[in-house]
Amino acid sequence: MSNEAPAAQKFEFQAEVKQLLDIVIHSLYTEKEVFVRELVSNASDALEKLRHTQLTEKAIYDDALELEINVTTDDTAKTITIQDFGIGMTRDELVQNLGTIAHSGSKAFLKALSEGGAKNTNLIGQFGVGFYSVFMAAESVKVYSRSWRNDEPGHVWTSSGSGSYEIEPSEGERRGTKIVIQLKDDCADFAQDWRIKEILERYSAFVSFPINLNAKRINTIQALWLRNKNEIKDEEYTEFYKFQAHAYDEPRLRLHFSADAPLAINSLLFVPKENTEKLGFSRLDPSVSLYCRKVLIDAHPKDLLPEWLRFLKGVVDSEDLPLNISRETMQDKALIDKLGRVITKRFLKLLEDEAKNRADAYAEFYAEFGHFLKEGAAMDFAHKDQLTGLLRFESSLTEPGKLTSLADYVTRMGAEQKDIYYLVGPSRAAIESGPYLEGFRARNLEVLFCYESVDEYVMHNLREFDSKTLRAADHADVKLPDLPQPSEGALGKDETSALTTWLKDTLGTERVAEVTASDRLVDSPVLATSADKMMSPHMRRLMKAMKQDGADAPAKVNLEINPRHAVVKRLHTLHSSEPEKAKLVAEQLLDNALISAGLLDDANAMVTRLNKLLASL
Repeated sequence: MSNEAPAAQKFEFQAEVKQLLDIVIHSLYTEKEVFVRELVSNASDALEKLRHTQLTEKAIYDDALELEINVTTDDTAKTITIQDFGIGMTRDELVQNLGTIAHSGSKAFLKALSEGGAKNTNLIGQFGVGFYSVFMAAESVKVYSRSWRNDEPGHVWTSSGSGSYEIEPSEGERRGTKIVIQLKDDCADFAQDWRIKEILERYSAFVSFPINLNAKRINTIQALWLRNKNEIKDEEYTEFYKFQAHAYDEPRLRLHFSADAPLAINSLLFVPKENTEKLGFSRLDPSVSLYCRKVLIDAHPKDLLPEWLRFLKGVVDSEDLPLNISRETMQDKALIDKLGRVITKRFLKLLEDEAKNRADAYAEFYAEFGHFLKEGAAMDFAHKDQLTGLLRFESSLTEPGKLTSLADYVTRMGAEQKDIYYLVGPSRAAIESGPYLEGFRARNLEVLFCYESVDEYVMHNLREFDSKTLRAADHADVKLPDLPQPSEGALGKDETSALTTWLKDTLGTERVAEVTASDRLVDSPVLATSADKMMSPHMRRLMKAMKQDGADAPAKVNLEINPRHAVVKRLHTLHSSEPEKAKLVAEQLLDNALISAGLLDDANAMVTRLNKLLASL
């Protein structure tokens, strides 16, 4: 039986719809452009419904029409037309879907499928709600529609969104729905071909059905994350990566996985070839796009993955996401957090496999992106253990350029060793030439070499690994096992005590807290450690660079001397026979130690003193 009305009939919007229209137009969406996404998604819904209907119904009107979406723009007339050859609507369905909030085409369709024991996961959205976003940009809207049923005529629904709409018969309509949008003057740019192309490529690039803009196909890249990875070629992955990440290189690593529990997830992630932050570019924005059934929800979701994973590119798609009606925000943050944890653990497992099975490839990855893993190890408590296991460093027992893990370090520790030692410095050469390594090298104790400014912060926050304390080798509290030292020629105990007392008095307590004989010096005469246990030399330099309060105050240190060194023995002689010259030597030794520790802020006084010493020769 036909529902066609003899003439145009005017209706008032349901009261709830009027309220919704006001919210949609003025506050629901953050960007007006999303109306294109909503209408295209609705068109995709309609096509999916028809495809399902074709499986059970024989009599389909205009059965030869292609299942596609056609978008046309006219910048002169300031119009956009979006047409699909999908399920279409009868006159009553136009009223139900566009005039009331209680009925929704997609909602009713999903309910009908559910009652029949089936589920179609390709459907998304609620037609009657997403449709209203069009009035953010539209002066008026005409919806031409004809049902798939052979005996149903076509109708046109017309409204300006101001509180009422009209429905009247429309002759010659094809199956499906055609929406003609007359744009407001301040939204006329949406009638530009390039503008709509950009919106379609951003939000609707992976819609299942062909989208044609002014007769040119837009969505040519497949949603690879929904395909079986065994059927995808490397070239297809690379093409997808370049499209999604707007990249020109090839990906270094990829992770393609699907899961049904605890959430339905389809994900395809990539690690780029290079770290642009390392190259000096600005801080990366999150670049793993969030989709719900192939429709873009957020291109740069900040809360999906931990901050340290901002270098990842790719797509995460989950049909379990409960979206609000604007599809722009997630109602359940706990669910998003769970989604992020699943993805993060999968990616960390990928890195663990890479480190175990392809060590050289992992070392190349780490050279580019290790900084991010260190950031995560220091700040991401939930994944701290996995991240710590992925850290790599050079050490005193590795060849230059070769890296070792904390786990490998532990396997080389002696039975009596309780700590994992590390030193922070600008380079291997700088660390090896300094005084702090001597005692460890003499005892064959391995020391990790840390070259990045973030390393000390990382080690301080990690605190331990495998029940072993991480300890800076230049820390004042380091106690090394006894090492047999040749006593011949060394200062005696009383001589050493007298010299350390004189040095402390001569150098002054404002610069030196303690002066002691060292158990870790072999070839150097002195070394300095920070008297502030909470402030290492390297940390002080960082605070100074950041202009933190207190960082400019003169460094106060503990000075350790080597009673076996010729300079120290000569100083012992001088401090009695030539006290003035001895004072210059003592001050110079302190400055030398400060230079090695990176704590000498002003070298002018040192240069003047050196000139005096040279003049006395």
